[in-house]
Amino acid sequence: MKIQDGAYFYQMCGRYTLVSKLEVIEERFQAKADFAPYTNPNISAADFAPVIISNSPHEITLMSFGMQPPWAKKSMLLLNARSEGDHNPENSTQYHGAMGIIQKPAFRKPIRQQRCLVLADAFIEGPEQERLQKPYLVYPNASESPFAFAGIWESWADLKSGEIRFGFAIITGAALDIVTTFKHHRSPIVLPRSEERNWLDPALPLAEVTNLLKTSAELDWNAYPISTAIKNAANKSLKLLQPAGPALFPKSSYIFSQKLQLSGMGASPSRNRRASDNEQLSLF
Repeated sequence: MKIQDGAYFYQMCGRYTLVSKLEVIEERFQAKADFAPYTNPNISAADFAPVIISNSPHEITLMSFGMQPPWAKKSMLLLNARSEGDHNPENSTQYHGAMGIIQKPAFRKPIRQQRCLVLADAFIEGPEQERLQKPYLVYPNASESPFAFAGIWESWADLKSGEIRFGFAIITGAALDIVTTFKHHRSPIVLPRSEERNWLDPALPLAEVTNLLKTSAELDWNAYPISTAIKNAANKSLKLLQPAGPALFPKSSYIFSQKLQLSGMGASPSRNRRASDNEQLSLF
């Protein structure tokens, strides 16, 4: 738990990246954006970021990262929701039991009625102890980006102004294999592309909703260390994504910084695929 501008916020996966061009995002998710071109290499608590909500499955909209239960008596931002709820305290990667999120007061309505796709190109995490003192950018192969985290959203009245606010949280599960490599214990849940529309379907039975939370998409993940300057939530420079060391799997020809080099801020999936077939390009 941390305090920012007088509000409490709770996080596990608290930073992620979206730098793909808007037309690439629209094509990938078959949805139209209601905002101007968007780029944020360091999406942090209270930033507005693109999501697709269950109410409007063919529209990409901006919503604040972090949600507050409508009944809360103090300002807070819930950035994440544990899929297992109070189960799996050991964060075992072998856990396949009940998804306790459906019983948590802050999440039991959103998980049933207010689900969303949280659009991303990569996420940022560090070891369980050092966290953003030793950050890594975790990203998939070029052809798999952008992708969608499983998310939920909420609306509430601001406790000071009374203004109605809208925000979202990313659902987390036990760590992906790539994340265990640098000793972190949790990961955001990435939906398989084939299940994204099901996740948005308000008629999807609850049992199927929770089944979607039991296994994150099996993408071709890699990661490399980046600067600790990422800790500053106000820092939105693309240079934050420059590698500070070798990728965990250096034999892979694709590294995330190529995505920025090919066309400034994001390239078409076909162009990225061509680049991944060639020798590794030079970095920034």
